[in-house]
This record gives sequence, C-alpha cells and structure tokens, in this order.
Amino acid sequence: MNNAFEIIGGKPLKGEIIPQGAKNEALQVLSAVLLTGEKVTISNIPDIKDVNKLIELLGDMGVEVNRLTADTYSFEAKNIDLNFFESDAFKTKGGGLRGSIMIVGPLLARYGKASIPKPGGDKIGRRRLDTHFLGFEKLGAKFNYNPDNGFFNVDASDLRGTYILLDEASVTGTANVVMAAVLAKGTTTIYNAACEPYLQQLCKMLNRMGAKISGVGSNLLTIEGVTGLHGTEHRLLPDMIEIGSFIGLAAMTGSEITIKDVHYDELGIIPDVFKRLGIKLERRGDDIYIPAQKHYEIETFIDGSIMTIADAPWPGFTPDLLSIVLVVAIQAKGSVLIHQKMFESRLFFVDKLLDMGAQIILCDPHRATVIGLDKQVQLRGISMTSPDIRAGVSLLIAALSAQGKSTIYNIEQIERGYQHIDDRLRALGANIKRI
Repeated sequence: MNNAFEIIGGKPLKGEIIPQGAKNEALQVLSAVLLTGEKVTISNIPDIKDVNKLIELLGDMGVEVNRLTADTYSFEAKNIDLNFFESDAFKTKGGGLRGSIMIVGPLLARYGKASIPKPGGDKIGRRRLDTHFLGFEKLGAKFNYNPDNGFFNVDASDLRGTYILLDEASVTGTANVVMAAVLAKGTTTIYNAACEPYLQQLCKMLNRMGAKISGVGSNLLTIEGVTGLHGTEHRLLPDMIEIGSFIGLAAMTGSEITIKDVHYDELGIIPDVFKRLGIKLERRGDDIYIPAQKHYEIETFIDGSIMTIADAPWPGFTPDLLSIVLVVAIQAKGSVLIHQKMFESRLFFVDKLLDMGAQIILCDPHRATVIGLDKQVQLRGISMTSPDIRAGVSLLIAALSAQGKSTIYNIEQIERGYQHIDDRLRALGANIKRI
C-alpha cells in the first residue's frame, strides 16, 4: 500500500518556514562534478528522491561521495567506470530518473563517449530531449540508437566549439550543452539559451572551476573551451517553486507566514504575480512576510479586462508555479485566466478541485478560467490522487484550506520534489499525518 497524507483542513497556520535547496539546480550542478577529477563540495542539497537517486547514481559510476552534513556532500570523480553505462543497473536507475540525461554532457566532454537509456519521469506531456541531442550533434557528437537494448551510444571523441541556435530555450538542454562545450576545442556560442537563475548558478560554478563562460544571465552564452577543470565549493539557491508554493499556501489558508532566506533578487517576477492575485507580501531583509489575510482580490488589467497569467521562459513566470496560482485563485475575489503554454496535460488535476467545490472552467488542455469564491464558500475535503509533483502540492494547499478531511494518495509524486513536507507543515500548525 502506498503512503498517503491525511489532512484536516480549514485552520490558519502560523510561523516561519525555510525553503529547501533548489531541486532543478541540484540536478545540474551535481552532474557537473563529473567534469573534473578534483573534489567538488556542494551544500544546501535538498533531501528528496530525485536528487538522492542522482547522488546514488554518481556513486555507482565510481564517484567518491561523502556526506559531510545533512545537506552538504563532497564528490570526487577520479575513477569513473565507463562500463557501468552498458549495465542493466544503469538502465534501471538511469531510465527511472529524468535527471540522468544531465550526466551525458559532462561525460561526453571528459571521456568522449557515453551511453544512455531512453529516459522516463513525469507525465506532463511530451518532454522532448531533442534539444540536448541536437546540441551535442552540433558540437560533433555522433548518435547511434540500439533498439535491441534501448540505449543511445554516443561518440564524442572530437568535440569542437560551434554556433548553436537552440530550438527551444530548454533549461536542462542548455545546461547539458554548456557542460559539453566547456571542454570542447574552440569557442561555442549558444543563442536562445535558457537564462534562469539555476543555469546562472551552474555557469558561475563552472567558471570557478576554470571554465570560460561569458554572457551569463542572458540568452547568448559564449564558451571558450579549456583543457581541464578543477574542484570548487558551491551552495544551491533556495527553491523558488517552494517559495511560491508557501506564498500561495499562506494566502489560501489565511495564515501569517514568514519564508526565510529566499534570495529575493533571484525570484524575478514571482512575487509580483502573487501580488496580482491580491496577496499582500512584504520583503523583510531577505525574508518574505505574508500577513494573515481574510480576503485577497485579483487585479484586472488597466483597461478592466480579466487578468491572464501565463508561463514563459525566464525571466517570465515559471510553469511550475501555474498550478499553485490556479489553486490560490479559487479563493480570491475576481476571475483569472490561467494559460499553461509550455506543457499539455498539466491542468488535468482541476477535476479534483471541482469535486472540492471550486469554480473553474477548463477551456482546453492549456487554459482554465478560475472564478474566485472570495472565501464565501469553503472547499470540501475529498480523497484524491496526485498526478505530478506540482499538482500534488497544489492539491495539498487546497486540502489545507478545505473544510473536513482530505486524503491524498500517490504522495511519492510530491516527495520527489519537496523534502519532509509533512514535518515542515506540522511545524506551522497544519493537521497533516502520513497513513
């Protein structure tokens, strides 16, 4: 029997919460340890399944992994076992983890070859990996798919810098190509590069290791190849998706919450989007303070038309928070159109919210109109199953605001992305238990 969360909702929470280290940054910078034989120390690593699996995978490959404190590890990739990539163990572990694609760039760069199983992961529409492969091919890698064992074999013995225009500003795609390019011969230019903070963090870390990357923070990166990289220390940013989730949680449950150490300047447009929903939040030093609010009213556009909130590549609004915005809008005053452009089938969890009493019109797989209840009607607790990480936390927020008992099944989907979430919510006074 899978674990589930049982939640008795409808009571305000109070207190401070510290966001975990950023999952999506972790998957990138952990892969980068493969670029050098020297020691790399990384701190603020979140204790979650996707990240722990990648750390375990690094260990299986022959990286010397030491856990120094709860959130800090050192890695030394002196002796990598390249035969491991042909093994069934790698197929099982690598195939079950989307992040495993991220080790390909560094391996190609350092060893000139790699094998990877066809990837798996979240069900949020086709997440293509073409961007990764096309980038590697432009640098001179040759791909060979073997249908018998389901592996791609890649030969990259002669990577050379080149001009690359990415077909989409994929974050993981950009990161992977950057890691391959830092050791290629000559200069690589990547245009339409992703430029979000986690990628900037990776580039800064690589530069400390001796890489020569310029244009960090823009969508045009220039990488001068170097012959080798050395060790470094790196600290992960806090997870902006968690920070957004906690802002939404505070508003929806009418709670007074302080989110600590948020690296406010790296949050981009996120605080503003929540303010557009009428949520009062204030910056206090590097914390965000959200007062208890009985009501919050969605702004309209200046001409009076209905507010639309859509996702876009950074510095636009991250798709990972649209599910949260949708849920929080349920109890706002006013209406909002949520437009999920980047993934199909991310909005399919609204049927659970309708069962709870939300007023939402699902227009198509990409758009939903939320008609706010303004807290005139409380949601009802129900039993539900979490389809993906972000929807899972959105449902959790809905359940905490609802009257009565909710049960959320398939919570390993939530725990892939959020560490010890039940303990941390209980510390704020939430009535949540694991069953």
